[in-house]
Amino acid sequence: MSLTKLSGAFIRSAAYERRFLTKNPWDLSMVVWLPLLTVFMVWWIFSQTQITDLPIGVMDQDNGPVANMAVRYLEASPTLTVRQLYYSDTEAQAAILQRDVYAIVVIPENFSRNILSGKSAPLVLRVNAQYGTHSGIIQTSVQAVAGTLSAGVEIQRLIKKGMSPAQAAIAYSPIKIQRISLFNAATNYQQFLASTVIPALLHILAMVIGATTIGRELRDKNLGHWYRFINKHQSGHKIDEPASVLVILGGLLGKYFWPTVAYSVWAMLALWLATPQTSIAIGSFIITYIGLILLIMLSFWLGAIFTLGAFSLRMGLSSTAFISAPSYAFAGVTFPYIAISDSAKHWSDALPLTHYLKLHIAQLQMQAPIAVSLPIIYGLTLATGIAMILTALLTKRALAHPERWGAR
Repeated sequence: MSLTKLSGAFIRSAAYERRFLTKNPWDLSMVVWLPLLTVFMVWWIFSQTQITDLPIGVMDQDNGPVANMAVRYLEASPTLTVRQLYYSDTEAQAAILQRDVYAIVVIPENFSRNILSGKSAPLVLRVNAQYGTHSGIIQTSVQAVAGTLSAGVEIQRLIKKGMSPAQAAIAYSPIKIQRISLFNAATNYQQFLASTVIPALLHILAMVIGATTIGRELRDKNLGHWYRFINKHQSGHKIDEPASVLVILGGLLGKYFWPTVAYSVWAMLALWLATPQTSIAIGSFIITYIGLILLIMLSFWLGAIFTLGAFSLRMGLSSTAFISAPSYAFAGVTFPYIAISDSAKHWSDALPLTHYLKLHIAQLQMQAPIAVSLPIIYGLTLATGIAMILTALLTKRALAHPERWGAR
């Protein structure tokens, strides 16, 4: 009998929600069109998988042969392009402020003469460090150019002294670094950012849907009507009795059925886009997909909890924005987790997105054993179950206080 009540409430609530979505295109777009557009737009933004041709300027105050060679090396670097030569500090400063270039390389006077005479001759790099990614790439590239130029000049000097080219190369740099990139060796920004940003955005949208789907019933004072609709006997007669948690739970599952189906498709699309160029084990793909579905379902229930707890759709949406919008910044993808403060770590550990992205990166990018990520799956499953039950209890409480319905 209990199973019949639950399934009946589920079916009627799903039908109730389907009719609402077909009559309200804006709510339907949150379920269908907006997440689809979000997935493709983010992937298109990162369609150029590597950062190349960052514009820089050069102030050549030397105009000697080595200085000219330095300019050619800078232009030859795949990550840089020399946008313009500048002849005054004022002109160069204006170009940086207007973001025509992100850095200025200053070649000082007597640069060529000092190098050819064996004296120190530094290049001066003025970089706009406000843009961390741009700044890091430019500094690395200019350092590489300076190192290549220095090596060439020094090796030529040693060769003139009678050394062989091989001996000169070893004498100039006897210690070298053998760098082995274990993961994302190509510095693919689609893999690094886009594949993790998309689940974060789906998490935000899912929390908004979670808040609005139950919140609009409170706002429009239709919560009682919804419950009476799903709590009918098979004959169609309504019953007048205290709200049943089991019926509410079945109704909530039906209410979020269509968003769950739609977001399951978008989750599959997001993961399919995230793994086009790599060979991923089917087990890793499946466990990541399960993790993303659990994250989305948990997001639905959390959005509902915030709204029902406050008896206000506006407060629910504000809470979801406060929780979900900055969650990517705490997830340890762009800023290292071990470098944040202890209080920020506690907040990060409380956010479900942090744990999902650990699973996502471990399975899709690092190809870690599945056993490494199973505790995250167990944790997300437990959190989703608890949130589901809490949502049902809060809905029962809301049904008992119709005087608080109608808050915006």
